[in-house]
Amino acid sequence: MKKFDLLITGVGGQGVILASNMISEVALAAGYDVKKTDTLGMAQRGGSVVSHVRLGHRVWSPLIKAGETDMLIAFEKLEAARWSHYLRPGAIAIVNNHALPPLPVNLGNERYPTDKEITDILKRRADSIYLINGTSRARELGNIRTLNMFLLGCASLFLPLKVSIWKDSISQYLKPSIRQINITAFSQGRKEVRDAYR
Repeated sequence: MKKFDLLITGVGGQGVILASNMISEVALAAGYDVKKTDTLGMAQRGGSVVSHVRLGHRVWSPLIKAGETDMLIAFEKLEAARWSHYLRPGAIAIVNNHALPPLPVNLGNERYPTDKEITDILKRRADSIYLINGTSRARELGNIRTLNMFLLGCASLFLPLKVSIWKDSISQYLKPSIRQINITAFSQGRKEVRDAYR
């Protein structure tokens, strides 16, 4: 693999940074060069959070240029639409089917877009769009904070990284008390995409 660029988006508190850290750990363990950078816009108050993760045999810069992202992993639907211009033609979009309306929507000054409007925006770039019920699945597992590992499980089907390395990295990176539930969430994410889309 020469290069693979991922953009991970969401809002503060959803686990975006941990997800990008985990991808980086897995890619490093698999022998790839990795560069990563995070942007936190008032993240503690539910603001936008974006992580750029680039992996390949040799990577020079942590920033992805607009129009060159291979995969978008969005923890929130509006954030997927907001960052869709970063996708290259033919890219993959994995989108958590969950809405966290921003303040202007909550105040009634703006309207939250419909699923069709969001999907239509993504279709301008992405060839494959996976709308995933990640938040509800994580809740069913008993811990909403496993959302990030669930979405990484979904994404892992399209990345050149072995499942065994994913699970080893999750085991090494996370505390023993939350290790098993996160490995389960990762496995369930993989199953979700296989069952629903293949």
